[in-house]
Amino acid sequence: MKTITGRTDHVVVIGAGLAGLSAALHLLGSHRRVTIVERDLLPGGRAGLIEADGYRFDSGPTVLTMPHLLEEAFSAAGQSMSDRLTLHPLHPAYRASFADGTSLDVHTGAKAMEAEIERFAGGREVAGYRLLRQWLHDIYQAQMNRFIDSNFDSPLSLLHPDLARLAALGGFGRLQSKIGRFLTDERLQRVFSFQALYAGIPPARALAAYAVIAYMDTIAGVYFPQGGMHAVPTAMSAAAADAGASLHYGQTVTALERTGERISAVITDQQRIPCDAVVLTPDLPAAYRLLGTRPRRPLALRHSPSAVVLHAGTDRTWPELAHHTISFGAAWRQTFQELTRTGNLMSDPSLLITRPTATDPSLAPPGRHIHYVLAPCPNTTIGPSATSWKDLGPRYRDSLLRELEQRGLTGFEDAISTEALITPADWTAQGHAAGTPFSVAHTFPQTGPFRPRNLPNGTANAVLAGCGTTPGVGVPTVLISGRLAAARITGLARPRPKNSSAPSTMPQGHSA
Repeated sequence: MKTITGRTDHVVVIGAGLAGLSAALHLLGSHRRVTIVERDLLPGGRAGLIEADGYRFDSGPTVLTMPHLLEEAFSAAGQSMSDRLTLHPLHPAYRASFADGTSLDVHTGAKAMEAEIERFAGGREVAGYRLLRQWLHDIYQAQMNRFIDSNFDSPLSLLHPDLARLAALGGFGRLQSKIGRFLTDERLQRVFSFQALYAGIPPARALAAYAVIAYMDTIAGVYFPQGGMHAVPTAMSAAAADAGASLHYGQTVTALERTGERISAVITDQQRIPCDAVVLTPDLPAAYRLLGTRPRRPLALRHSPSAVVLHAGTDRTWPELAHHTISFGAAWRQTFQELTRTGNLMSDPSLLITRPTATDPSLAPPGRHIHYVLAPCPNTTIGPSATSWKDLGPRYRDSLLRELEQRGLTGFEDAISTEALITPADWTAQGHAAGTPFSVAHTFPQTGPFRPRNLPNGTANAVLAGCGTTPGVGVPTVLISGRLAAARITGLARPRPKNSSAPSTMPQGHSA
């Protein structure tokens, strides 16, 4: 593994999102002095917070999996995650509702899921699920250490026995057809393949290797932090401060001062901060602008679809909604064609509806509820422009509310007392390329060693972290990206925790 040479005593981390905070905690665990600079007034980055009328809306991710990666970051800096975060395991992890009126609770426990599948689709599908569950576990084991949790220096890094193992498991086939070999019920196939959308690829075109995301969602467990998802960066930043980091909020980095090929100082709109190394976590175009370089690639980067999110504070809720409910439309394949090819808004949308107050009522005023409605949409490169969304947004909001009413959430619009609508125009204003918070899609030429490298050319002491670089999009992978960036500086693939008594993994079912 290539590492930064020369002095690395003082590292400036640009951005206090999950990737930057993960990098900071791992660097602190390797006895580096760390300064974190964040343009916003709070930590979080994409995992932000909107406060209005007593409601606390998470403006970023709502699904937390693989919490041992969080625990690992806290432990690296001599901190304990359980001292700072309470995580509730969600049962069910999701509820899936379909256009034919049926619904399925997705359980992470094998026995509970088998019973649910038998009720939903019959015993034959249970046998297929048992085989699928084992395959998902094997796919995860084959990929995690070598292809996800690893720094790549060249495509030759792929040449490892795990590559043959992944190939033997069918990881280089197509996800949808692979899932179809285990499950014949098309509704069940959706439940174990829709996760490809997280990677920005339709299941029919995604590599079967991306089933690793389904493993995280449907087997490893889904959790929710007390206080909402924003409690995660809040806890991480507090742990970093207690471990000695210096945090500067409300400061925008305007330039990087150089001495030869090395960055010698980070310049903000308020101060100059000398440094020995830099970790950059802004979206790739912003990071490359600061570096004054852009990698040469044979093909332009392709970005994932975007999303419209309606945050609604309501005076009632609907018992058919779980904490997370996926409301599938009937036009499944057409939806992906619209999102990734034609650039049209979904004609028959599939929606993620999250009801965080089902687990933590304190996020809303007494007797009130929060509903987060996420509708995937094309990014601004192939779909409506950021400018057009300023007029399109309110109309699309109205169409979403009509859709929710038609799907049984009667009186949803009338129940709203406070709301916030986020569209690709807002993602663009936040600096996200192509108007999407999901960054670069995980097509094969943009995955593993072919994804934008975290060691940019032309600068001897800068490292990238975040969803645009290795290993990719999603809360677990972004946390890993921070640790991989730290490893480029420290040379330690897994920094040894300062507190050797801190556990390194979280047992299944643990509620911190």
